Amino acid sequence: MDEVITDTFGEEKMIQDAFEELLKSYAQSNHRQKYDIINKAFLFANQAHKGTKRESGIPYIMHPLAVALIVSEEMGLGSTSICSALLHDVVEDTDYTVEDIRNLFGDKIAQIVDGLTKIPEGIFVDTASVPNDNKRKSSQAENMRKLLLTMSNDIRVILIKLADRLHNMRTLSPLLPAKQYKIAGETMFLYAPMAHRLGLFAIKTELEDLSFKFEHPDIYKQISQKLDATSKNIDKIYAHFAEPLDKKFKELGIICDTQKRVKSVYSIWSKMNAKKVNFEDIYDVFAVRIVFKPNQITDEKKQCWDIYSVITDFYRPHPDRIRDWVSRPKANGYQALHLTVMGPDGQWIEVQIRSEKMNEIAEKGFAAHWKYKEHGDKIEEETELDRWIERIQDVLESPSPDAMDFLDTIKLNLYASEIFVFTPRGEIKTLPQGATALDFAYEIHTNVGDRCIGAKVNHQLVPLSHKLNSGDQVEVLTSRAQSPQTEWLSFVTTSKAKTKIELTLRKRKKEKAKEGEQLLETLFQKVGMENNPQVLNKMLAHFGYPKKEDLYYAIAEKQVEILPENFKKILKETSGNYIMRFMKQAFSVVGSASKDNPDDKNTKTQPAETGKIDQSKTYILEEEGFQQNYTVAICCKPISGDEVIGYIGDDGKLEIHKRACPTALKLKTRYGDRIVSCEWAGHKAFSFPSTIEVKGIDKRGILSSITKVIANDLLVNMRKLNFGSDGGMFEGTIEVSIHDVDDINKLINRLQKIKDIKSVKRVE
Repeated sequence: MDEVITDTFGEEKMIQDAFEELLKSYAQSNHRQKYDIINKAFLFANQAHKGTKRESGIPYIMHPLAVALIVSEEMGLGSTSICSALLHDVVEDTDYTVEDIRNLFGDKIAQIVDGLTKIPEGIFVDTASVPNDNKRKSSQAENMRKLLLTMSNDIRVILIKLADRLHNMRTLSPLLPAKQYKIAGETMFLYAPMAHRLGLFAIKTELEDLSFKFEHPDIYKQISQKLDATSKNIDKIYAHFAEPLDKKFKELGIICDTQKRVKSVYSIWSKMNAKKVNFEDIYDVFAVRIVFKPNQITDEKKQCWDIYSVITDFYRPHPDRIRDWVSRPKANGYQALHLTVMGPDGQWIEVQIRSEKMNEIAEKGFAAHWKYKEHGDKIEEETELDRWIERIQDVLESPSPDAMDFLDTIKLNLYASEIFVFTPRGEIKTLPQGATALDFAYEIHTNVGDRCIGAKVNHQLVPLSHKLNSGDQVEVLTSRAQSPQTEWLSFVTTSKAKTKIELTLRKRKKEKAKEGEQLLETLFQKVGMENNPQVLNKMLAHFGYPKKEDLYYAIAEKQVEILPENFKKILKETSGNYIMRFMKQAFSVVGSASKDNPDDKNTKTQPAETGKIDQSKTYILEEEGFQQNYTVAICCKPISGDEVIGYIGDDGKLEIHKRACPTALKLKTRYGDRIVSCEWAGHKAFSFPSTIEVKGIDKRGILSSITKVIANDLLVNMRKLNFGSDGGMFEGTIEVSIHDVDDINKLINRLQKIKDIKSVKRVE
C-alpha cells in the first residue's frame, strides 16, 4: 500500500514539475500573461486523463504537457495555442465533447481542438456501398483533410499537430517495431515536409532524424559515430575560418553571432545517396551561420550584403553557389543570403547571413509569423502565408474520388519545391515544381486556362504540356474555339487547374447525357415501350456501363448505336444472362481501380487476412517460406540482409520492401495496419538479382580482371554486363546473382582492390 502511495506521489510531483516548466517558458515570452486560462486548461486536462497511462507507463497528461511546452518554447506561440495543446486529446480519448470545451474555454480553443481530433474510421463513408478496405485506407487521408480544412481558418491547428507528432516521435521507443515503422513512415511522408513547408526548420530536421533513426538504426549509428569522430577536426576548421571574420566585424561595429551548424544525420545520408558518395566525400558536413543585430540606420538587406563583402574580402566565393533569399524570400517566409567560399584549409564552406528577425522566422517559420500577427505587426512575408493557404483551399475544393489520391495531391501541391515564373509584364507567379504551361494559364485566370492553345516560353513556342523552370517568362496563347480536353488532366499538376478542368468536363458530360437520354426516350417511343428501371438495367448490362448516365453519354457520343431491330433482341435476353453479365461488369469495374493506378496495385476489395501473421512480433524470413509465405517487391528488389519491412497482401502473403523504398513509405502512411516488422534468417539456397556499378581508368585487361574476380575467385554468377569508356575512363554495371548482403559486400571489397578501379557501389 505504501509503495502505491509513494508511486502516486512521485507521479504527481512529475506532473507538477512539468507544468511549472511550461509556466516558466511562457513567462519568458513576450505574450500577454494569461496564467488563469492556462491553469484552468491544465487542471481540466489532468482530471480528464486521470488514471490513463502511455505505452511507457508514465501518466498520459505528460504528453499534452510536453506538446504545450514545444508549442510555447520551440514555436513561441501564446496562451490560446498552449491551452489547445493541453486539451488536444481530451475529446478523442475521454467522454468530454467539443461542446464541453466550447462552454469552458470559448469558440477559438474549441475550434482548434476539434481540428486536432481524429476522425473515427468509417464515419466518412457509406458503409453499405464502400468495401471495408476503402474505409480503413481512407482514415489518414480524411484526418489530413480535416486538419487542412481547420488550418485554412487558423494555422495554429497544424502547428500544434506538428508539436504533437514531434513528441510522439521523441517517445516512440516503447512501441512495437511495426507501429514504429508506421508512425515513422507517416512522419517522413507527411509531417516532416509539412514542417519544412511551414518554415519550421528545427522541427523538420528533428522529425527527419527521428524517423531515420527508427527505420535505419544501424546506419544512423554509423553516421553519428563518424560525425563524433570528425567533430574535433570540424571545430578546428571552423575556428580557423571564423577568427579573422569576428575580428573584422568588431572593428566595423557589426554586432553579430557566428555559429557552426553541423548537418543532421538524415541530411548527410540523403546527400550520400543522391550523390552516390561515401561519408568522407561530403565536403559540407557543417555550415557557418552569421546572425546580426540590425542597426536603425541601414536597411537589413544592405547589411546582409555588407557582411557578404567582408567575408569575400577574406575568402574567394564559389560563383555558382550564391543564393539571394533576402530579395525574394522562399514561399515559407525564409530569408537569408547564402554563399559558399573556399576556406583557409582548402575546403568549401557554406555561409548563411541573417538578421535576428530573419533567424527567428527561419527557425520557427509561420509560427513566428503568427506571433507577429498576434502582436499586430504587419510584416511583408505574411502574404506568402496567405498564398499558401489559398493553395490549401484549392486542394480542398478538389476532392478526389479516391481518398488516398488526396495524400498525393497534398504532397504535390503543398510540399513540392516551388518555381518562380514571370508574366510578360514581369509579375511573378509561384507554382509547384513540375508545373506546365497550362498550369500557368489557370494560375492567371480560369478563362485563360480554358481557352489556352499553347504558350511562348522565353519567346519560344511550346505546347500546353511543356514543363516550366524557375525564371521562365511565359506568354499564354488563347483561342475562343478552344475548350478543356480530357487529356489535359494527364499533364496538369496544380489542384486549381485540375479542379477547373474536371468541373468543365463534368458539366459537358452532364449536358451530353441529357441529350443521350432524350435520344433513348425517342427510341422507346418508336418501338412502343415504356422506359422503366428493369428495362434500363438490361441495357446497362448488355452494353457494359455501370451507370445510366454513362450509357446516355455513350449514346449521345455515338459510342453505341441502338437500332429498333436489335433493341427488341436486347430486351429478350433471359434474366439469368442479364444477371451474369451485370455481375461480371460490376466486378470488372471494381477491379479496374487497381489496374489504372499502379501505386494502388495491392489494394483490392477484400481486406487482407492479417490474422495469420502475428504483427506484435518480428516475422523471420525463413528460406523455405520464400515465394510461399512471402515475396520480394520488384520496386526495390531487397536481398537477404537488407533492412526490410513486410506488407500483408490480400492473399495473406507478405510483400517484402526495403525500409527506405519510396513505395514502402507510401504503404506505411496508407496501410499502417498491414505493416509487419521483418528480419532475414539468411539465404543460401535461393539467389537474388543485384547490380553493382564500377568506375575506373580504362586500361587494357581491366574487364578481364573484373570478370575473373567475379566468376573464378568468388564463384558469383554473372547475369549481365554493360560497360562503356570515354576519355580514358570507363564505367559500367554488372548484374549478378547473390545470396545476401554479405556476398555483395565481399564482391565490392574484392573489386575495389583491383588496380585502376576507383569506385564500386551497389545500385540501390
